[in-house]
Amino acid sequence: MNKIWLKSYPKNIPESIGELSNSSICDMMKKASHKYSKNIAFTNLNSKLTYSDVDKYSDNFGAYLQKQLSISRGSKVAIMLPNLLTYPVTLFGAYKAGATVININPLYKSREIESALNDSNAETIIVLDRFLNELELIIKKTNIKNVIVCSITDLLSFRMSLLVKTIMFFKKSNIKLDKDYIIFSDTITHKYNLENVTLELDDVALLQYTGGTTGKSKAAVLTHNNILSNMQQLNLWVDSNIEEGKEIIITALPLYHIFSFTVNFLYFYSIGSNNVLITNPRDLKSFVKELSKYKFTVITAVNTLFNLLLTSSVFKKINFDSLKFSVGGGMSVLSATAKKWSEITQTEITQGYGLTETSPIVSINIIGEKFNGTIGLPVPSTDISIRDDSGQELDAGEAGELCVKGPQVMSQYWNNKEESLNSFTHDGFLKTGDIAKINEDGLITIVDRKKDMIISSGFNVYPNEIEDYVSQHPDVIECGVIGIDDSNRGESIHLFIVKSSELLTEMDVIAYCKKGLTIYKIPKRVIFIKEIPKNNVGKILRRKLRDL
Repeated sequence: MNKIWLKSYPKNIPESIGELSNSSICDMMKKASHKYSKNIAFTNLNSKLTYSDVDKYSDNFGAYLQKQLSISRGSKVAIMLPNLLTYPVTLFGAYKAGATVININPLYKSREIESALNDSNAETIIVLDRFLNELELIIKKTNIKNVIVCSITDLLSFRMSLLVKTIMFFKKSNIKLDKDYIIFSDTITHKYNLENVTLELDDVALLQYTGGTTGKSKAAVLTHNNILSNMQQLNLWVDSNIEEGKEIIITALPLYHIFSFTVNFLYFYSIGSNNVLITNPRDLKSFVKELSKYKFTVITAVNTLFNLLLTSSVFKKINFDSLKFSVGGGMSVLSATAKKWSEITQTEITQGYGLTETSPIVSINIIGEKFNGTIGLPVPSTDISIRDDSGQELDAGEAGELCVKGPQVMSQYWNNKEESLNSFTHDGFLKTGDIAKINEDGLITIVDRKKDMIISSGFNVYPNEIEDYVSQHPDVIECGVIGIDDSNRGESIHLFIVKSSELLTEMDVIAYCKKGLTIYKIPKRVIFIKEIPKNNVGKILRRKLRDL
């Protein structure tokens, strides 16, 4: 395709990223912690950690992992935490000990947790106490030896910790812990010496789980090189729009999601920003109250979240003079949302595109330019190719599968040779499964998805997983799942069922789904039909389900 997008690059953005400025995520973290030691690194629940605090606590935590739990280079440590101050401390501490991290969505049900833990072979997990109930259901079926339990009050200021404990007492929400569990607060008070572990760029930093087309989740193997390369690509793209040590970024997207992990957390840490962590963005009143406290300069969100904020009359009264730019990722930003956002905040939503398998950024629009509905231009050192079903490259303007090559692209899926082989072209491009076209200026537009994947509220949902689970219900003969365009969620999940009992209701099915599926996988509608349309080899004809 002769990299036609390069002619549209701003003059200050180079074609390639050059050599990386850090040798590992630990190296990046140590440099940033030293350079911005007195700056506020994270703010959450009216409490703050400086860069020096994060460095000190993560040193202590990493040393505890080494000395008490024998964590060393390559050990697998799972982190199952929402956006709390404990997340950056445990993440950096695990890396300092030499570990590979597995991010686990704390909203996962036991079945989903078991799958990730067994596939990754993790032996240590860090979990918030209120999510222990799902873990405890399956922990004996896994290789987990060490359970480190965090509390919402960990690392909060004395005043906030006292307030939260009082509220929890009156709500009678105190949680009894197994005596064998390790209490997080104990791990950072021990004074062990941290042994330096020299991590290299090819070491695996992250096993990041994404949905599988067969219903089984699979983990993208992301190295320190993959993630640091993506950070450097982003830095070249936004460098002229940011001031090191002076940015305040709002992080409402969960840190265990690859977009928030690389962009909000690691990149903005590397440039000395104050990262305002929003633990529960669904609590709109509290979320907007938090936003009104800060002269924030950057906010990232998915379309669903932008829309939610736009429904708040209080949000519309916030002073947005400090806001430099807003970034939309995870799912398509709708033009109507972008228009309303621009009218209220006087900033454009800059839409980008990425995948778990690409650390995640593949392309992004030029910061500050008017919203155009495209996913922008490929970032530096990234090559893209639009291909037909036979693997032939197509010309500009023609729609085909978007394929990607670059230093941010994973090398393989963990423990899954077949999926790994099937996901790359013969010449090394990752097949995204998205149908796209590129115009003469190099701007990419996503047309459709080749696979059946549904994007609901920014999360990947695969119909087969839901079908596999729902079909286990004793009153379900067969079922089929599709995604329907939804102005709020991006896509909502519609579940079609052939039932064996007339007594089965939509409410029964929803209740059953809530027992075994994460919230964003719960169907919005359940439709009972007499037969699931299938082709002659038994494959569900989702197009016909949409016609229904």
